[in-house]
Amino acid sequence: MTESNRQLGTSDLFVSPVSLGTWPMAGTTSPGVNDADSIATIRSCAEVGVNFIDTAYCYGPNGESENLIRQAISTERDSYVIASKCGIHYNAEGKQEQDARPESILRECDESLRRMGTDHIDLYYLHSPDPEVPLAESAGAIQELISAGKVLTAGLSNAHLPQLEEFHAVCPVVAVQLPYNMLQRGIEEQTIPWCQERRIAVVVYWALMKGLLAGHITRDKQLAPSDKRLKYPMYQGEEFEKNLQFVERLRAVAEDANKTVAQVVINWTIHQSGITAALCGAKRPWQFAEVAGAMGWQLSKLQMERIQAALAERGEAVVDRVFQ
Repeated sequence: MTESNRQLGTSDLFVSPVSLGTWPMAGTTSPGVNDADSIATIRSCAEVGVNFIDTAYCYGPNGESENLIRQAISTERDSYVIASKCGIHYNAEGKQEQDARPESILRECDESLRRMGTDHIDLYYLHSPDPEVPLAESAGAIQELISAGKVLTAGLSNAHLPQLEEFHAVCPVVAVQLPYNMLQRGIEEQTIPWCQERRIAVVVYWALMKGLLAGHITRDKQLAPSDKRLKYPMYQGEEFEKNLQFVERLRAVAEDANKTVAQVVINWTIHQSGITAALCGAKRPWQFAEVAGAMGWQLSKLQMERIQAALAERGEAVVDRVFQ
């Protein structure tokens, strides 16, 4: 069974339910990154049925992820739907900062096009609303890029519903990108219904909660003290213990389905109401092959009931980024 591509909002674009997230390839937070493996990972999309690639202007101080996309698929560009983002860059001190002024957005788009060796970006998100810039001005800049043919469709990431409404009124979006996973489901309350009413795609990241729901972190194999994930509430104290117990419940479902825990979690995610696609970061082809294996099948009714029971037992999780 193969997984059909899904329409991206009301656009003419159709995307795979699993998207390759290229943030790990930037090398800023992931150790052991190298160009050869990263390029091989991007090229492996064709082998595993993925046509949706996600990047951003700030994925690497010098646009590392966008440059890798050019090197990997420049001759097959039209076979892919490429999403990038604007409005965050690295400053002279090497730190990320927001700048969603229209002139910055226009400049970043031109640079992203050059880096990726393409004449258009299929889906262009404002990476995050800039509190120093009226949202309507940022939206107007992306609308200008669409009118110029440099961008085909617009999106908005990391925004609350009132911000989505404000942006959409100026520049209609076909997709929103927000964090969402089994333990972080706030957008089910308001944002997903709002998007469904308007046929706006919902593309989610953190489906595996930065590896917590992948099944590889156990009591015997925990995180090093220097691991930055330890700053997240889900990785701390009683919350972490509850999450480990929850993952063990998922492991039993995965064994029954003859799948990995990560595949079960992502399969559950992409079959939730209103979810169009899930971003899955990878820096090795074998890593991406596993998560892409979440497509092409569906959990049984009994397996879904077991997951629901495990979620009920887990209870509401403490999260640091709450979107509704």
